[in-house]
Order: sequence, then structure tokens, then C-alpha cells
Amino acid sequence: MKLQKLVYYSQAWSLVWDEKPLFRARIEAWANGPVVPELYKEHKGQFQIDRWPKGDESSLDGDERGTVDSVLGFYGDKPPYWLSQLTHRESPWSDARKGVPTGEPSNVVITHEAMSDYYSSLLS
Repeated sequence: MKLQKLVYYSQAWSLVWDEKPLFRARIEAWANGPVVPELYKEHKGQFQIDRWPKGDESSLDGDERGTVDSVLGFYGDKPPYWLSQLTHRESPWSDARKGVPTGEPSNVVITHEAMSDYYSSLLS
């Protein structure tokens, strides 16, 4: 769960600070918060991830690396449940979940626009 939230926040802040997405995969508004289904499929049932065989951190440019490092610096020491609860209080996830009963599955996409608009507003 924590990896999912850190990836979500990395994408959100990349949209704000770098004005571009960090990755192409979609983010969906699942019951426990934002989830990248592709990432979920790779790590389903794993509670600790020591390596990512499909990832290549050297493919990140300087701005992207800075964004990821900043996200890890701010959110990285937070517990998974805390991160999940934070996403539930923020409009990109809650707006995407409108009309979906609590705890029910959903594959509604959290749009880049929703993330960019919301997180940009936090800078004001």
C-alpha cells in the first residue's frame, strides 16, 4: 500500500513541479486510495519489495529524480495507513469515488488534470 501512495504522490507532484507526468500508467481510485493497477499486479501479495526488476532509476532526468526524492523526503517516513487516509481527504481520490459506496471496488481513473489542479492549489 505504501509503494502505491508514494508512486501516486510522485506522479501528482511531477505534474505540478515538472509540468509533465512521471509515468504513463493510469491511477485508479480504489477503495484504499489511489492505485496503479500495473504496479499492483506486479506486487500483489508482497508486503515488502526489495527490488523492482522492470524499473530503471537511471532513466529519470534530474527534475524527475528531484521530484521523487522530494516526495520520499516528505512522505517516505509516513506509515501506509496514514498515507491512505491522507489520500481519502484529498479531492482527486474523493471526487473520482463520488457515487461509489464506501469499500466498494472502482476502476475510475484519477486524471492528471484533477491531480495537477488540486496539488497546485496547495502551493498558493
